[in-house]
Amino acid sequence: MIDIVSPYEEFAVKTPYPEVKIVQQNPVYGQMMLDNMGGSVSEMSAVALYFYSQLMTEKEPVVAQTFHRIAITEMHHLAIFGEYAKLQGENPRLWSQTNNGKFYWTPGYLNYFYDLKDILRNALAGEENAIRKYQNQLDIITDPYMIDSLQRIIVDEESHVKMFKWLIYKFA
Repeated sequence: MIDIVSPYEEFAVKTPYPEVKIVQQNPVYGQMMLDNMGGSVSEMSAVALYFYSQLMTEKEPVVAQTFHRIAITEMHHLAIFGEYAKLQGENPRLWSQTNNGKFYWTPGYLNYFYDLKDILRNALAGEENAIRKYQNQLDIITDPYMIDSLQRIIVDEESHVKMFKWLIYKFA
């Protein structure tokens, strides 16, 4: 693959991720982590969407490589949330909890676009939705370790927003 030439070279900020640990178990936090893994707005949704988007944008190698590299960062986030789910006593399957029970992640959560402009705008919207979701969780979670991890992940997601905005400007 070619090297990306953009003002946003980093797909994961160089700051290290905090250690994954908790003060004490909280079932609500565990359910939030499951939703971050396998809900409609989740790291699994981002990974699957970016895999699809990489395939659909192969005629624009810079865009395709961007999707590939961001997907790797999202897989790391998925693993972090999975570790937190386990620490909170949850089974880290790709599912989320609602009042009616647990529901498995499905590719039906994704919007599959063919046009480059729509693909990029959809990716941007997904990153912005994830940031809002994680910021809302910061209003609920009081565990300092989980707060540190969420804040660190938000920094990555914000860098992805910048990258997708640049790609939209450059290619769409």
